[in-house]
Amino acid sequence: MNMPEKIVSYVLIVVSIGKEFDVLNKVKDLSGVTEAVVVYGEYDLVVRIEADNMKVIDNVVTNIRKIPSVLRTVTLIGYVKQ
Repeated sequence: MNMPEKIVSYVLIVVSIGKEFDVLNKVKDLSGVTEAVVVYGEYDLVVRIEADNMKVIDNVVTNIRKIPSVLRTVTLIGYVKQ
């Protein structure tokens, strides 16, 4: 039996200085987010999203962008073949 392919996306997030963990806690509560971590370097957080379709990915990314202190996002789209 063929399993449907999953879409996996990684969102790289830049936030206001000192707000990394505030944004992290809000992102972790979003449906579809499977992992979120604070990182050091050009980006402040990396978020992993897994979904069955692009509409779900779009909704999660839109909700991330609405979080106060999120300044910029970059979304990388991929998929996991089951």
